[in-house]
Amino acid sequence: MKTKALYTGSFDPLTNGHMNIIQRAAKLYDELTIGIIVNPSKKSMFSLEQRKNMIRETMKDLDNVKVDCFSGLLASYVNNNGFNVVVRGLRATMDFEYEIQMAQMNARLFNERVETVFLMTAPKYSFISSSMIKEVHSLGGCIDGLVPDTILQNMKALSEQEEI
Repeated sequence: MKTKALYTGSFDPLTNGHMNIIQRAAKLYDELTIGIIVNPSKKSMFSLEQRKNMIRETMKDLDNVKVDCFSGLLASYVNNNGFNVVVRGLRATMDFEYEIQMAQMNARLFNERVETVFLMTAPKYSFISSSMIKEVHSLGGCIDGLVPDTILQNMKALSEQEEI
C-alpha cells in the first residue's frame, strides 16, 4: 500500500526544525504533503499564499513533497484526502503533552487506517519555534541558520518594507 503522509502547521515562518522533520518524513513515506493550516486566531507574518510559495521553493528538491492549504478540522482534511499517516514533530516534553492529547482526539475522528506518527526534531533545533523566530527577528536579533535561506531573505525583505 502506498503511504500518503501529511505534516501540518501554520509554518509562519517555516523553520529549520520544520525542515528537519520534513526531510526525514519524506524519506519514510511515498508521498508527503505539507499542509498549511489557516488559523484565523493567529496574526501571520506572511500571507497564506506567500507561505505556500516559500515552502514550495524550499522543498523543490524533494520530489515526493507537495504543499497544500486547508482550514477547518484536521480530521476532515485527512479523511477527505486519503492520508494514511499524520506526522507530528516534537521538540520537548511540553510538545508531547499537547500533541498526545490532539492525537488521541484525532484518533476518534480519523478513518481507521490513519496513524499519527511522532518524530523528534534534531536536538540542535529543539529550542526553535516560529513565534520565537518572529520575535527575535523583529527585535533585530540574528536568526541565520535557524530558518531556510529563502525564508530568511523574505523575512528581511518584509522588515525593509515595514521600515519604509
